[in-house]
Amino acid sequence: MPANAPMKRTNPPLYLTLPVLLLAACKPGGGNPAAAAGGPPPVPVQIALVEQRDVPRLVESVGVIQALRTVAVKSQVDGMIAKIHFREGDEVKAGELMITLDRRPFENSLRIARADLANARAEAVRAASDVERYQQLTAQDAISKEQFAQLSTKAETTRALVQAKEAAVANAELLLGYAEIRAPITGHTGQLLLHEGALVKANDAAQSIVTLNQIAPVAAAFAVPENTLGPIRAAMANGSAAVTVSDKVSGVARTDGKLTFVDNSVDASTGTITLKAVFANADDKLWPGQFVQVQTRIGVDVGALVVPAAAVQTSQTGSSAYVVKADQHVELRAVKVLRASGDFLLLSEGVKVGETVVTDGQLRLVPGALIQPKSLPTPVSAAKANSVKP
Repeated sequence: MPANAPMKRTNPPLYLTLPVLLLAACKPGGGNPAAAAGGPPPVPVQIALVEQRDVPRLVESVGVIQALRTVAVKSQVDGMIAKIHFREGDEVKAGELMITLDRRPFENSLRIARADLANARAEAVRAASDVERYQQLTAQDAISKEQFAQLSTKAETTRALVQAKEAAVANAELLLGYAEIRAPITGHTGQLLLHEGALVKANDAAQSIVTLNQIAPVAAAFAVPENTLGPIRAAMANGSAAVTVSDKVSGVARTDGKLTFVDNSVDASTGTITLKAVFANADDKLWPGQFVQVQTRIGVDVGALVVPAAAVQTSQTGSSAYVVKADQHVELRAVKVLRASGDFLLLSEGVKVGETVVTDGQLRLVPGALIQPKSLPTPVSAAKANSVKP
């Protein structure tokens, strides 16, 4: 070959390159790190602790707030409204003056009744005097017995007439008192339907002046399934029944409800029964017509095992949960669920207090798999289970 001839590059044979690639793959650090570690990588999951705590048994339902007492204020006499002493929406106390009617017709009637009474009393005094005078003459046989009997009858008649006139005066005074309409209960006024100058009729069935609602205390009416009636009545009998209401929109919550009423029959169309609970509502936060979430406590499960509901999986073979062992490997155990409480479940078998269960990532797990808990701002633990509602 000439000295200045270009050299031709040749690739090594394929059978020489394959051993090199195989050796490179077998070097430490080459290929899959998990393979070098001797197994698959850990599965990232979320975990929670199994806790033992007292969990109340609750019956949840939807209720509506009702005024404890509602009164339609009407006039007891015919007349004209002279003055309104409140504004719409005001709170009035029992006995407080609300409306004044025109008093003049009733005052005149009272004057007439008093005049008639005075006249009747004068007649009665004269008749009594006649009887006393003629009684002495009768003893002397100066007048006939028939004439004396007539005088005695007149005296009795005038005394009865005095009593009738006294009743007429009392009735006139009563009607005059009805000219002032006072609050029958303590409550909040509604919309004013009649104003000054309007004519009112006595006990008008078609028209009221205003409606009063008592809202402190206030009632919550709600319906529960008929199969909970037995436990609820038992809780009422032993004094452990308690009712809580809350409004998620306004954030108002009350825990001082006292169960006071159970309807006398079950609604056959819905299979529910109506209950009522009374709340003090001193701050007037609960308002008639407001819909609320109601929880009726009928007992407490003492020392129950509590786990997040996400930790339990249900299949055709039953319920199960992945339990984390000390070496960060998981074990699939069968568990027995007693009941649910909010976002948590109460278990009777399968786990122990203080054990760790997987709450997220179970789809990537198999029994014996290695796990790696995810980093969370706060640990997901049943200890912080504020949703296990008291």
